[in-house]
Amino acid sequence: MSGFGNAFSSSIGKKFIMGITGLFLILFLIVHCGINALIFINDGGLTFNVGAHFMATNWIIRAGEIVLFIGLLAHIFQALRLTLQNQKARPVKYAVNDGKANSKWYSRSMGLLGTLLLIFLVVHLKDFWVVSRFTGIPTVDANGHEDLYAVMKEKFQDPVRVAVYILAMFSLCYHLLHGFASAFQTLGWNHSKYNGIIKGAGVWYSIIISILFAAMPIAVYFGLIQ
Repeated sequence: MSGFGNAFSSSIGKKFIMGITGLFLILFLIVHCGINALIFINDGGLTFNVGAHFMATNWIIRAGEIVLFIGLLAHIFQALRLTLQNQKARPVKYAVNDGKANSKWYSRSMGLLGTLLLIFLVVHLKDFWVVSRFTGIPTVDANGHEDLYAVMKEKFQDPVRVAVYILAMFSLCYHLLHGFASAFQTLGWNHSKYNGIIKGAGVWYSIIISILFAAMPIAVYFGLIQ
Protein backbone atom coordinates (compact mmCIF):
# COMPACT_ATOMS: atom_id res chain seq x y z
CA MET A 1 0.00 0.00 0.00
CA SER A 2 2.86 2.32 0.82
CA GLY A 3 4.36 1.65 -2.60
CA PHE A 4 1.05 2.58 -4.23
CA GLY A 5 0.86 5.77 -2.19
CA ASN A 6 4.44 6.68 -2.99
CA ALA A 7 3.79 6.14 -6.70
CA PHE A 8 1.02 8.72 -6.68
CA SER A 9 2.89 11.17 -4.44
CA SER A 10 5.89 11.16 -6.78
CA SER A 11 6.31 13.75 -9.51
CA ILE A 12 5.25 11.22 -12.15
CA GLY A 13 2.27 10.16 -10.05
CA LYS A 14 1.14 13.77 -9.63
CA LYS A 15 1.39 14.37 -13.36
CA PHE A 16 -0.57 11.16 -14.01
CA ILE A 17 -3.39 12.42 -11.78
CA MET A 18 -3.28 15.75 -13.62
CA GLY A 19 -3.51 13.94 -16.94
CA ILE A 20 -6.37 11.58 -16.07
CA THR A 21 -8.44 14.26 -14.31
CA GLY A 22 -7.70 16.64 -17.19
CA LEU A 23 -9.10 14.16 -19.72
CA PHE A 24 -12.18 13.67 -17.55
CA LEU A 25 -12.75 17.43 -17.46
CA ILE A 26 -12.24 17.62 -21.24
CA LEU A 27 -15.02 15.06 -21.72
CA PHE A 28 -17.26 16.91 -19.27
CA LEU A 29 -16.82 20.17 -21.19
CA ILE A 30 -18.13 18.47 -24.34
CA VAL A 31 -21.33 17.42 -22.55
CA HIS A 32 -21.74 20.76 -20.75
CA CYS A 33 -21.14 22.78 -23.91
CA GLY A 34 -23.55 20.60 -25.87
CA ILE A 35 -26.35 21.18 -23.36
CA ASN A 36 -25.70 24.91 -23.19
CA ALA A 37 -25.59 25.22 -26.97
CA LEU A 38 -29.25 24.18 -27.06
CA ILE A 39 -30.08 27.85 -26.46
CA PHE A 40 -29.17 28.49 -30.10
CA ILE A 41 -32.25 26.54 -31.18
CA ASN A 42 -33.91 29.84 -30.27
CA ASP A 43 -37.22 28.43 -29.03
CA GLY A 44 -37.46 30.50 -25.89
CA GLY A 45 -35.20 28.14 -24.02
CA LEU A 46 -37.63 25.21 -24.06
CA THR A 47 -35.13 22.70 -25.47
CA PHE A 48 -32.37 24.04 -23.23
CA ASN A 49 -34.59 23.61 -20.18
CA VAL A 50 -35.30 20.01 -21.21
CA GLY A 51 -31.56 19.38 -21.28
CA ALA A 52 -31.07 21.17 -17.96
CA HIS A 53 -33.91 19.14 -16.42
CA PHE A 54 -32.30 15.93 -17.63
CA MET A 55 -28.95 16.97 -16.15
CA ALA A 56 -30.61 17.82 -12.82
CA THR A 57 -32.74 14.68 -12.44
CA ASN A 58 -30.82 11.83 -14.08
CA TRP A 59 -29.14 9.78 -11.35
CA ILE A 60 -26.22 8.88 -13.59
CA ILE A 61 -25.53 12.56 -14.23
CA ARG A 62 -25.89 13.37 -10.54
CA ALA A 63 -23.46 10.60 -9.61
CA GLY A 64 -21.16 11.87 -12.36
CA GLU A 65 -21.22 15.32 -10.76
CA ILE A 66 -19.75 13.84 -7.58
CA VAL A 67 -16.98 12.21 -9.60
CA LEU A 68 -16.52 15.48 -11.46
CA PHE A 69 -16.04 17.50 -8.29
CA ILE A 70 -13.61 14.95 -6.91
CA GLY A 71 -11.70 15.03 -10.20
CA LEU A 72 -11.77 18.82 -10.30
CA LEU A 73 -10.51 19.14 -6.74
CA ALA A 74 -7.80 16.55 -7.44
CA HIS A 75 -6.81 18.46 -10.60
CA ILE A 76 -6.57 21.77 -8.71
CA PHE A 77 -4.76 20.21 -5.75
CA GLN A 78 -2.18 18.45 -7.91
CA ALA A 79 -1.69 21.60 -10.01
CA LEU A 80 -0.87 23.56 -6.85
CA ARG A 81 1.48 20.84 -5.62
CA LEU A 82 3.31 20.68 -8.94
CA THR A 83 3.59 24.47 -9.12
CA LEU A 84 5.00 24.72 -5.60
CA GLN A 85 7.29 21.75 -6.23
CA ASN A 86 8.68 23.34 -9.41
CA GLN A 87 9.22 26.66 -7.65
CA LYS A 88 10.99 24.95 -4.77
CA ALA A 89 13.18 22.94 -7.14
CA ARG A 90 14.17 26.11 -8.99
CA PRO A 91 14.22 28.99 -6.45
CA VAL A 92 16.39 31.10 -8.75
CA LYS A 93 15.62 31.44 -12.45
CA TYR A 94 18.34 30.27 -14.74
CA ALA A 95 20.22 33.17 -16.28
CA VAL A 96 21.32 31.30 -19.38
CA ASN A 97 18.40 29.08 -20.21
CA ASP A 98 15.67 31.10 -21.90
CA GLY A 99 12.35 29.36 -21.18
CA LYS A 100 10.55 31.62 -23.64
CA ALA A 101 12.48 30.09 -26.49
CA ASN A 102 11.36 26.56 -25.59
CA SER A 103 7.68 26.95 -24.76
CA LYS A 104 4.57 28.99 -25.44
CA TRP A 105 3.64 31.69 -22.94
CA TYR A 106 0.43 29.89 -22.00
CA SER A 107 2.39 26.73 -21.24
CA ARG A 108 4.39 28.76 -18.71
CA SER A 109 1.25 30.44 -17.35
CA MET A 110 -0.95 27.45 -16.54
CA GLY A 111 -1.01 28.42 -12.86
CA LEU A 112 -2.31 31.92 -13.62
CA LEU A 113 -4.81 30.69 -16.22
CA GLY A 114 -6.00 27.99 -13.85
CA THR A 115 -6.46 30.53 -11.05
CA LEU A 116 -8.58 32.77 -13.31
CA LEU A 117 -10.69 29.76 -14.28
CA LEU A 118 -11.13 28.80 -10.64
CA ILE A 119 -12.46 32.29 -9.83
CA PHE A 120 -14.80 32.07 -12.81
CA LEU A 121 -15.94 28.60 -11.74
CA VAL A 122 -16.98 29.89 -8.31
CA VAL A 123 -19.06 32.66 -9.95
CA HIS A 124 -20.54 30.25 -12.49
CA LEU A 125 -21.57 27.68 -9.88
CA LYS A 126 -23.16 30.40 -7.76
CA ASP A 127 -25.08 31.77 -10.75
CA PHE A 128 -26.48 28.52 -12.11
CA TRP A 129 -25.57 25.27 -10.36
CA VAL A 130 -26.60 26.32 -6.85
CA VAL A 131 -30.02 27.59 -7.96
CA SER A 132 -30.73 24.54 -10.11
CA ARG A 133 -29.64 22.00 -7.50
CA PHE A 134 -30.38 23.59 -4.12
CA THR A 135 -32.27 26.87 -3.86
CA GLY A 136 -34.65 26.12 -6.72
CA ILE A 137 -35.91 28.24 -9.60
CA PRO A 138 -39.22 30.04 -8.94
CA THR A 139 -40.47 30.07 -12.55
CA VAL A 140 -41.32 27.26 -14.98
CA ASP A 141 -41.53 27.24 -18.77
CA ALA A 142 -44.40 26.12 -21.02
CA ASN A 143 -43.41 22.48 -20.51
CA GLY A 144 -43.48 22.75 -16.73
CA HIS A 145 -39.69 22.54 -16.37
CA GLU A 146 -37.76 24.91 -14.12
CA ASP A 147 -36.86 27.88 -16.30
CA LEU A 148 -33.07 27.92 -16.01
CA TYR A 149 -33.03 29.75 -19.33
CA ALA A 150 -34.80 32.70 -17.66
CA VAL A 151 -32.05 32.73 -15.04
CA MET A 152 -29.44 32.76 -17.80
CA LYS A 153 -31.14 35.69 -19.54
CA GLU A 154 -31.30 37.62 -16.27
CA LYS A 155 -27.65 37.03 -15.39
CA PHE A 156 -26.38 37.93 -18.84
CA GLN A 157 -28.04 41.34 -18.85
CA ASP A 158 -25.10 42.46 -16.71
CA PRO A 159 -22.28 43.63 -19.02
CA VAL A 160 -19.67 43.10 -16.29
CA ARG A 161 -20.68 39.46 -15.87
CA VAL A 162 -20.66 38.98 -19.66
CA ALA A 163 -17.15 40.46 -19.83
CA VAL A 164 -15.99 38.15 -17.02
CA TYR A 165 -17.35 35.12 -18.87
CA ILE A 166 -15.68 36.13 -22.13
CA LEU A 167 -12.31 36.72 -20.45
CA ALA A 168 -12.66 33.39 -18.67
CA MET A 169 -13.19 31.68 -22.02
CA PHE A 170 -9.95 33.19 -23.32
CA SER A 171 -8.23 31.69 -20.29
CA LEU A 172 -9.99 28.37 -20.91
CA CYS A 173 -8.85 28.32 -24.53
CA TYR A 174 -5.20 28.84 -23.69
CA HIS A 175 -5.44 26.43 -20.74
CA LEU A 176 -6.82 23.74 -23.06
CA LEU A 177 -4.26 24.46 -25.79
CA HIS A 178 -1.60 23.28 -23.39
CA GLY A 179 -3.61 20.81 -21.34
CA PHE A 180 -5.21 18.76 -24.13
CA ALA A 181 -2.04 17.41 -25.73
CA SER A 182 -0.20 17.44 -22.40
CA ALA A 183 -2.78 15.07 -20.88
CA PHE A 184 -2.22 12.49 -23.62
CA GLN A 185 1.55 12.86 -23.35
CA THR A 186 1.50 12.52 -19.56
CA LEU A 187 -0.48 9.29 -19.79
CA GLY A 188 1.97 7.91 -22.34
CA TRP A 189 -0.58 7.98 -25.17
CA ASN A 190 1.77 9.55 -27.64
CA HIS A 191 3.35 8.28 -30.81
CA SER A 192 5.06 10.07 -33.67
CA LYS A 193 2.36 8.74 -35.98
CA TYR A 194 -0.49 10.27 -33.96
CA ASN A 195 1.02 13.25 -32.14
CA GLY A 196 0.18 15.61 -35.00
CA ILE A 197 -3.44 14.45 -35.00
CA ILE A 198 -3.70 14.84 -31.23
CA LYS A 199 -2.17 18.31 -31.34
CA GLY A 200 -4.45 19.40 -34.19
CA ALA A 201 -7.53 17.98 -32.46
CA GLY A 202 -6.51 19.82 -29.29
CA VAL A 203 -6.27 23.14 -31.11
CA TRP A 204 -9.68 22.74 -32.76
CA TYR A 205 -11.26 21.47 -29.55
CA SER A 206 -9.87 24.38 -27.52
CA ILE A 207 -11.06 26.99 -30.01
CA ILE A 208 -14.52 25.55 -30.69
CA ILE A 209 -15.39 24.86 -27.05
CA SER A 210 -14.22 28.29 -25.92
CA ILE A 211 -16.02 30.14 -28.74
CA LEU A 212 -19.29 28.32 -28.07
CA PHE A 213 -19.15 29.07 -24.36
CA ALA A 214 -18.29 32.73 -25.02
CA ALA A 215 -20.99 33.07 -27.69
CA MET A 216 -23.77 32.22 -25.23
CA PRO A 217 -23.57 35.30 -22.96
CA ILE A 218 -22.88 37.49 -26.01
CA ALA A 219 -25.98 36.20 -27.83
CA VAL A 220 -28.17 36.66 -24.77
CA TYR A 221 -26.84 40.12 -23.93
CA PHE A 222 -27.38 41.49 -27.44
CA GLY A 223 -30.77 39.84 -27.83
CA LEU A 224 -29.70 37.58 -30.69
CA ILE A 225 -31.75 34.76 -29.17
CA GLN A 226 -35.14 34.98 -27.49
